[in-house]
Amino acid sequence: MGKDLERVLITEEELQAKIKELAGRIDEDYAGGELLIVGVLKGAVMVMADLARALHLPVQMDWMAVSSYGAGTKTSGVVRVLKDLDTDIAGRHVLVVEDIIDSGLTLSWLVHNLKSRNPASVEICAALRKPDAVKVALDVKYIGFDIPNEFVIGYGLDYAERYRNLPFIGTLAPHVYGAS
Repeated sequence: MGKDLERVLITEEELQAKIKELAGRIDEDYAGGELLIVGVLKGAVMVMADLARALHLPVQMDWMAVSSYGAGTKTSGVVRVLKDLDTDIAGRHVLVVEDIIDSGLTLSWLVHNLKSRNPASVEICAALRKPDAVKVALDVKYIGFDIPNEFVIGYGLDYAERYRNLPFIGTLAPHVYGAS
């Protein structure tokens, strides 16, 4: 990464420990039942894979792709569904798995959309949340880390489709995305 990385915010070890902790809570909360975990593409791929492997209860997985960003660093506010679920969620317990909650606008729209499909429940698990950036009230049951309102990359998070494969969360140097 060279000069693109400003600093490591959350290490790989810290991420893996938190995912195991969240999985333990989810296992307890859904004990004796089944759960459909819905990953939000593309960012949640790493979180979803690690979380699914850490869970001990029976789970099914599905994916949605929604976008409100394009290639920039700020949300456009317009949500587009790029890939919908393949699974009927009526009567099912659904856990939406997200990489990061920034403004919360896209996730709020997504949760409203899923609830309109008559699931038994819809909860949210997010690896990261930026409390200072949240613009809508959102009930998030499982949160990995609260982080500062900085542009972050790694562990599924990208800038212009790069850096998703980093095993840690880092901050991107401002010169990379044109900030001063």
